[in-house]
Amino acid sequence: MRALAALSRFVGNSFALWVLAFALLAFFFPDAFKPLAVAIVPLLGLVMFGMGLTLKAADFAEVARHPWRVLLGVVAHFVIMPGMAWLLCALLRLPAEIAVGVILVGCCPSGTASNVMTWLSRGDLALSVAIAAVTTLLAPLLTPALIWLLASAWLPVSFAALFWSILQVVLLPIALGVIAQRLLGPRVRHVEEVLPLVSVVSIVIIVAAVVAASQAKIAESGLLIMAVVILHNGFGFLLGYFTARLFGLPLAQRKSLALEVGMQNSGLGAALASAHFSPLAAVPSALFSVWHNISGALLSTWFRRMPEDAEKR
Repeated sequence: MRALAALSRFVGNSFALWVLAFALLAFFFPDAFKPLAVAIVPLLGLVMFGMGLTLKAADFAEVARHPWRVLLGVVAHFVIMPGMAWLLCALLRLPAEIAVGVILVGCCPSGTASNVMTWLSRGDLALSVAIAAVTTLLAPLLTPALIWLLASAWLPVSFAALFWSILQVVLLPIALGVIAQRLLGPRVRHVEEVLPLVSVVSIVIIVAAVVAASQAKIAESGLLIMAVVILHNGFGFLLGYFTARLFGLPLAQRKSLALEVGMQNSGLGAALASAHFSPLAAVPSALFSVWHNISGALLSTWFRRMPEDAEKR
C-alpha cells in the first residue's frame, strides 16, 4: 500500500507530462485509443466520486469565515471564463463546432488540479478548495444555463439534457463519495492516498480517447484551437488575479483566484461535448486539459518565487 501511495504521489506530481504524452500517442496512433471513448463518462464519474470521498466539512468552513471571498471567486469563475470564451469565438469567427467546444469548456466548473497548483504556489489553499467545491456543486444548474445562453447562436443546445448529464456525472458521484466517506470513517485515508493515481489515469484516458476520435479534425484545425485555448486560459489567469487585486485581496488570495478562474474541469467538458455535440466539439476540452496543467504548473512556480514586497503591488 505504501508503494502504491508513493506511485500515486509521483504520477500526481507529473500529471501534465502524462496528459501530454498520451495525447501525442493518441494523435499518432488513434486506432489504439478509439475504443476508449465508451469509458469517458464512467471515468469522469469515478473522478467525481473521488472528490466526494475527500470533501470534508472543514473544506466549507472557509465559506462561513470569508463568504464574500468565496462568492467573489465563484462569480469571477462563472463570468470571466464563459465571457472570454464567447468573446474569442465571436472575434475569431470560429466554426460552429469549435465555438461550442470553446464555450462549453469555459462554462465548466473549476478543475481539481487548481487546488494542487494553489498549494504549490503558496496560495490560500482553503479558499481554493472552497471555490472549487462550490463551483462544482453549482455546475448542474449554471453550466447548462450558460452553455444554452452563449452557445445557442452556433448550435442547438438542450438545457435539460445537459442538466441531466451533469447531475449524473458530477452531483450523483460526489454524493455517493460523501456517503462512502461517512461509512468508511478513518479507513478512507488509505483510499485517499491512491486517489491521485486514479484521477490522473482517468483524465489521461479521457484526453487520449477524445484526441483519437478527433485526430483528423485536430490535424486540420489543431493549431487554431490550441491558440484559442492558450488565449482563453491566459486571460482567465490574468483577469482572475486582477479581479482579486481590484477587491483588495492579499497576495495569497490573488494567487488562488487566478488559478481557480483559469483552470477548468476540462474532463467534464470533453464528456459533455462527446455526449451532446460532436468529437470536434470535444477537442477544445482535450487540448485545454493538456495546456492548463502545463501553464498552471508554470504559473504556480512563478507565484512561488514572487518576492514578499509583491504583496504591495
